[in-house]
Amino acid sequence: MNDSFEELISSYIDSKIGISKDFLSEALANSLKNNLLKLYKDEELKSAGIGHFGTFAKNKEIRSDVIYWLDKENNNPHEIEFFALIEDFITYLNKECFTGIKSYEFHYALYKPGTFYKRHLDQFQDTSNRQFSMITYLNVDWKEGDGGELKVYDGEKSQIVSPINRKTVFFKSNELEHEVLETNQLRLSITGWLRKDLIDVIVS
Repeated sequence: MNDSFEELISSYIDSKIGISKDFLSEALANSLKNNLLKLYKDEELKSAGIGHFGTFAKNKEIRSDVIYWLDKENNNPHEIEFFALIEDFITYLNKECFTGIKSYEFHYALYKPGTFYKRHLDQFQDTSNRQFSMITYLNVDWKEGDGGELKVYDGEKSQIVSPINRKTVFFKSNELEHEVLETNQLRLSITGWLRKDLIDVIVS
């Protein structure tokens, strides 16, 4: 698995946007996709918001996806396998790049046709605990025209990333603004952050 870890880190160093085409195994990606779709069918996903604590708000003109936070206490074996992979990556990242990451938080994200997330940064104005953003896609047979691409801005330049199954994107949370372009099909992902602080409870 270190090949995909190194692929993420080396491409991040080269272009500020790390990309691994097969961060997840096919089996794990399929299991997580099925779990997300079941949560959606069971109406467990909730409208996502922007900000946190006193500034938290829901504004569908800015962000219109629905989410569900991953938590070890759910005792879902596929989510636990995903967490183990993330923990291995953090160990590798800290060893190779001395980043000092101590914790993480991740949620499922589902974009229905016609939904989007406007240009934004992933770090809150009043805290710098989120160090790196990671997005892993679960879209089998995605094709051009399905929409939902990630557009990442770096000054005057931008890069479009297709949300292809098993692909993971990795970048600094406080450096690169980005947006999810309007999707024409169900768009599935796991989105999260590697943090420099310790956290015990995930809150929306």
